[in-house]
Amino acid sequence: MRRFIPFVKSPPLVSVIRLQGMIAAQARGAALNDAGLAALIQRAFSRGKPSAVALSVNSPGGSPTQSSLIASRIRRLADEKGIKVYSFVEDVAASGGYYIAAAADEIWVDRHSIVGSIGVISASFGLDQFIERHGIERRVYTAGKSKSMLDPFRPEKAEDVERLKELQEHIHSGFIDHVKSRRGDRLDRERDLFTGDIWVGDGALPTGLIDGVGHLVPKMKEVFGDKVQFKVYAQKR
Repeated sequence: MRRFIPFVKSPPLVSVIRLQGMIAAQARGAALNDAGLAALIQRAFSRGKPSAVALSVNSPGGSPTQSSLIASRIRRLADEKGIKVYSFVEDVAASGGYYIAAAADEIWVDRHSIVGSIGVISASFGLDQFIERHGIERRVYTAGKSKSMLDPFRPEKAEDVERLKELQEHIHSGFIDHVKSRRGDRLDRERDLFTGDIWVGDGALPTGLIDGVGHLVPKMKEVFGDKVQFKVYAQKR
C-alpha cells in the first residue's frame, strides 16, 4: 500500500542470503554451488531495492572453484548495483566458506564461530600393499604418463606428489590473493594468516580476518534503524 501513497518512505530492506552446507558442484542435495545459487543471489540483489545484502554463512568449505564462482557473483552484483554486503558467520566459515564470506565488505561472527582455514587439502589412501597381499593385480593402460597420477592402487611416486603440491600451491595462491584483495589493510601483515590455521570468535579480530563479534538482526538494526525489514533467500532443501 505504501507505494501508492506519495512521500511515504519505505523502511530499509536487507536481503539475507543463507549459505549453509558443503560447497560442491553436485546438482542435487544441500550442497552450495554457483548453478544452484545464481538465480537466488540475483533476486536478493534485485528485488525490493535492498539497502544491503547480508550473507548468513555456515560452511566448512569444499570446492575451490565453486567458492570462487559464488564469491565472484556476489561481488559482481554488489559492484553493479552499489550495494554493501555484510557476512555473518554462524558455526563456521572455514576454507571455501571463508572464501565466500570474504566477498562481503564486512565480516561479523559469533563469539564461538570458527573462521579461517585458508589452505588447500587433498587426501587419499594407499592400497597397493593391500591388493598385493590378496593376490590382486592392478592393470591400467593410459595415453599420457600423468593420466594415472596418484593411483591409490599403485606405490606412491615422488614426482606425482611434487606435481600435486604444485597444483595445490596454485589454488592456495589464488585463495590468498582473494583474501588480501577483500580484507586489504585490515589484515595483520606481521602474521602468517595463510597456513590453514583457524580462529574462534573474537580471537580472529587481531588478524583482520573479521570486523568484530555481532549478529545479523541487531547489527543491521544498528546500521539501518529499528524499522529495518528482512527478506530471506535460501535454497530449498
